[in-house]
Amino acid sequence: MATEGFKLSSEHIILICVYAVTIFFIILFGCLALKKYRSMKGIIRQLSQKRPDIQVHYDSPPPSPTILNITRPANQSGENPVNRQPARSKQTSCRLPWKPSQQVPRFTKADLSLFQLIKAGREGVFYKARITRGTCKGHALVTCKIGKEGITSKQMENEVSVMRKLAYHKNVMQLLDWNTAEEPYMLIMEFMSYGTLRSFVQKNKQQLSVDPELQSQFTIASYHIALAMEHLRSKMVVHCDLALRNILVSRFPWEVKVTEFGLARDLTCMRSRRSSRKKQHRERVPLRWYPPEYFRNNYYSFKGDVWSYGIVLWEMQSFGALPYSNLNTSDEVVYSVCSGYKNPVPSTCRLEIEQIMRDCWSDPYTSRPSFTDIARTLENIVESDGDYVDVDNQRMMTAESTPTMNSKF
Repeated sequence: MATEGFKLSSEHIILICVYAVTIFFIILFGCLALKKYRSMKGIIRQLSQKRPDIQVHYDSPPPSPTILNITRPANQSGENPVNRQPARSKQTSCRLPWKPSQQVPRFTKADLSLFQLIKAGREGVFYKARITRGTCKGHALVTCKIGKEGITSKQMENEVSVMRKLAYHKNVMQLLDWNTAEEPYMLIMEFMSYGTLRSFVQKNKQQLSVDPELQSQFTIASYHIALAMEHLRSKMVVHCDLALRNILVSRFPWEVKVTEFGLARDLTCMRSRRSSRKKQHRERVPLRWYPPEYFRNNYYSFKGDVWSYGIVLWEMQSFGALPYSNLNTSDEVVYSVCSGYKNPVPSTCRLEIEQIMRDCWSDPYTSRPSFTDIARTLENIVESDGDYVDVDNQRMMTAESTPTMNSKF
């Protein structure tokens, strides 16, 4: 019995030693981890003190769409980030690099001379303007969007954030400056001499319609618009308001630029692409440019912009006509779109563009092409047009009537 008791106590001693060694190593590793944690915390504290200097080049906020009631980050302004640290206190954790905040506006309406109305939108009015005091990044002539009464600074900031995220692209309107600190809120953009593409084709319909190169010119303009939308897609931005009235012209057809990002959404700041806006508010969106899935399922995605792009092509071919002009009410438009009714394609439209239109209007939306596919197709058409030139028919006839060397034998 004594021997058995001795064996049991030996086993217990071995177990106790194993536990002791295990606890020792746990304590040791815990101490090392705590020391490492304190070291990392000190490094983070040092970096956070230097952060304002790092963020000088990264200012601009993400937007929240007005059409779909989805909360998005607020906009910013950016070239004086030096004094902006206090403004970030609440949203430091969710700030994105393109979200600056403008505390003191550099330009107000008093600094601008508005000399021509470009267009009046749902949220703001576009003007051609001249800066009366100095220049804005070297620009004396600018395009100015002034927010309408009732538009909040948050809405304008959302638009600024999208435009800043898009950065530079030759077919996207460039934001030069903005004022969301005091009313009237406004955006200052690069100057576009000919206004909207819709007004351009309407005013020049007679001249354009007799131009033998018209379809080639329309194809080039369509190509540049597709490049802009491909850029938006690469930045995860859905436009939500693509229409001929929201494309400005500087030199047709080579310089056309997509603008009006008041309804745009940055999908990197959203949890869902599904709209939370109630159906009775849908009249606030451009119904005649919206796809059927929006009316059926309250859903809008990049393929919704593709649908709108097809409407833009139709508008261009129709010289700025209103889509579904035979439908007078919103309910008629919604019912017709969901039922598969399409705008009749003008007979003058080239077959390649007509096919792109119909592809853009495919239902379900998953069968629509991407903007990359559309841009590639249009690029091939533009290159093909450039491979052929018009030859004087009279010269051809003369050459045919002249005997050739082979005809003598």
